[in-house]
Amino acid sequence: MTSVLDRPQGRHTGAAPRRRLLVVGNGMAGARAVEEILARGGAEQFTITMFGDEPYGNYNRIMLSHVLSGEESDADIFLNALSWYRENSITLHAGVRVDRIDKATKHVFSNDGRVTPYDTLIIATGSRSHMPPMDGLYTPGGSVKHGVFGFRTIDDTRRMVQHAQQEHHRRAVVIGGGLLGLEAAYGLKSHGIEVEVVHSGGHLMNAQMGPDGGAVLRRSVEALGIRVHTSSRTTAVLGRDMVSGVSLRDREDIACDMVVVAAGIRPNVDVAVLSGLPVERAIVVDDRLRVQDEDDIYAVGECVQHRGEVYGLVAPLWEQAVVLANHVTGADTSSAYLGSRTATKLKVAGVDVASMGLHGPELVTDEHIVFSEPSRGIFKSIVVRDNKMVGATLLGDSRKVAYLTQAYDRGLPLPDERIALMFDVGGPGEAVGVAELDDGAQVCNCNGVSKKALVDAVKGGCTTVSGAMDATRAGKGCGSCKLLVKQVVEWAADGAVEEDPAASYYVPGIPLDKPALMAAIRKQGLRSVSQVFMALAPGSAEDAKSKMGLASLLKMMLADQYIDERDARFINDRVHANIQRDGTFSVVPQMKGGVTSVQQLRRIADVAEKHNVPLIKLTGGQRIDLLGIPKEDLPQVWADLDMPSGYAYGKSFRTVKTCVGKDFCRYGTGDSTKLGIEIESRFQGIESPAKLKLAVSGCPRNCAESLVKDVGVVAVEGGRWELYVGGAAGAHIRKGDLLATVDDPEEVKLLTGRFMQYYRENANWLERTYSFVPRVGIEHLRAVIVEDSEGVAAELDAAMQASVDSYVDPWSERDDPLTPGQFRTSLPLTVLPQVPVR
Repeated sequence: MTSVLDRPQGRHTGAAPRRRLLVVGNGMAGARAVEEILARGGAEQFTITMFGDEPYGNYNRIMLSHVLSGEESDADIFLNALSWYRENSITLHAGVRVDRIDKATKHVFSNDGRVTPYDTLIIATGSRSHMPPMDGLYTPGGSVKHGVFGFRTIDDTRRMVQHAQQEHHRRAVVIGGGLLGLEAAYGLKSHGIEVEVVHSGGHLMNAQMGPDGGAVLRRSVEALGIRVHTSSRTTAVLGRDMVSGVSLRDREDIACDMVVVAAGIRPNVDVAVLSGLPVERAIVVDDRLRVQDEDDIYAVGECVQHRGEVYGLVAPLWEQAVVLANHVTGADTSSAYLGSRTATKLKVAGVDVASMGLHGPELVTDEHIVFSEPSRGIFKSIVVRDNKMVGATLLGDSRKVAYLTQAYDRGLPLPDERIALMFDVGGPGEAVGVAELDDGAQVCNCNGVSKKALVDAVKGGCTTVSGAMDATRAGKGCGSCKLLVKQVVEWAADGAVEEDPAASYYVPGIPLDKPALMAAIRKQGLRSVSQVFMALAPGSAEDAKSKMGLASLLKMMLADQYIDERDARFINDRVHANIQRDGTFSVVPQMKGGVTSVQQLRRIADVAEKHNVPLIKLTGGQRIDLLGIPKEDLPQVWADLDMPSGYAYGKSFRTVKTCVGKDFCRYGTGDSTKLGIEIESRFQGIESPAKLKLAVSGCPRNCAESLVKDVGVVAVEGGRWELYVGGAAGAHIRKGDLLATVDDPEEVKLLTGRFMQYYRENANWLERTYSFVPRVGIEHLRAVIVEDSEGVAAELDAAMQASVDSYVDPWSERDDPLTPGQFRTSLPLTVLPQVPVR
């Protein structure tokens, strides 16, 4: 297994040796506990080691539904990048699972053969998707049937997106009508999939609301085109080798191409059970979050059972992390976790949902105030007992949720006119409600940010909403609290909130928009990323988040005059291959226009056999992908292939997909293959703000899917060619806009290059053409690129030609690595000391 970071213990300056803190689990709970420990001076007390099953940093699991729906990219949901671990001298073993704990000798044993000692241990193994028993769920080999997915990790989400985007997959069944199931259904629907939800409960989200609220929610969900089956149970997954449908109890079978199981979660307690720790529903802990009868072992998060309760929400996790950190660091040994009052506030399937406490009255003396407006998807229910709010459900209108959450958490006295709890009629309005919020009121549940933290950020100098969000992480989770965050910041700033200038920066570390940044680079003759930081960054400070964008921009502007600094590159660009989840890389040799030869196929097969390539896969861009190549083997694989790079990585021009064209197709009117090869030969490796995928179709039947590419070319009658720009068929789906219809292939290549150069010079960093084209407007693009309305066409053509002339195959570095460690594995070169197993 890959150890992403194997670092010597650093930053030790004191005389007394630091204790060894080991954390099993790198999810939201484990990372948050470490953050709280660091905030209490933990870096001076401990050397910290973390193990995580997944080969990544720490990410916000709540946001996976946004990644599935395409609203966010997976890169946007990371809470702590790998650099955070380095900066805090934390040794992270990512992609390594801890199998067993020897609590007597205080060692943990991981599946990479490593034995690691500890003085204090924290278990934060979280939970996993629950797969309820049903026939046909597993293959005879014991793996989950192809087409069946859990919905728990970033890899689950990526696989679901990939499966949903395959053209022949049209129908999906989601098992479970709770929060996660509805989010999965909504996300799949955004990919154009027909979705049906099967839920065993009598109404949707029955754990969070009563039947009346569930009925209103069902109406809103079905309005999205999602079919719902309640009081139903899936008894079998149909299909021999892959999913073809599901069988329901007492209902007809449903045909489908994929099944998403979102039927709840179960605590991950395997390592605790195997290690002899007390486990009931989860790992049993006391009020200090210490594992029962163990002085040096703590547990936190969804793997924990405290006073009989197991929590599956984020807010309890934050509260537990604070108490745990107080005890581990000795900052407050009187601190105690006494349980959490849970409240849910999310946007579920596009509907605002807030739920806390009781769903309905339990005693004859309970007051129950209900407002329902199903046609607008609005439902409000509040339960009052002894003049205290003991439960609330809000659907479709969450404007009062801040006040109600505080009333529920704090047991505040309620207004005599109960209607004021639901509407701003004689009760606290939104502004008044913000002012009256207690300092400790949690504004952002995802990241556990209180009103006081936001107010302190404003008092500390954050005069913009985004600045306060960056300083506290408020609003960086599901985003449902952004309105309230804005209200709190505006209230705290007393009207002095400023517009955020950073919103227009090309990269966050340089306070300039793209035109001003390019002008400054030209004026000062800057040629490298470090020179840009030195000249233009505040205090000449380098910013890791800005490096990739700057490197791409400089290479686009300067071509062969650019000074390449490898630390400014992402790992894919440093080794010219695409890193995979297990730390190996994929190699994609170039096949221009998707055309290959017997000799190339034979060579690829020989290389795959020689290097024991575990998986050979055809890509969506008509290439052959060799997956599972270790980093240190990359140079030899490239040498054996002796073919150019196919650019399956990086923010650059990648491929030109083509159809058969007029030589073989009965309908082809243009030689799409020849033109595709010529375009790919000309623009190979061109840097851009985001990846560029092109296609050429030989007739309007569009077998190469040209209408949904960044640049798509279609041959039409009369020997003419249509040129489309801004199409997409990934997480976002968009038909490209017609830029021009031209008479010959040479004009296609000219306008393609001119559009790409204009896009390179004017798009924001990571802005795909499907966002850039509608933002700028096709009429404007047509005027500038085709009609040369601004007189810049010649400059664009010349700039593109300079980039084309500077092309060098990146795989040529195989014989002469630019840095000693460019193709060296990060695994330790010496055998670590082994500790005998008891």
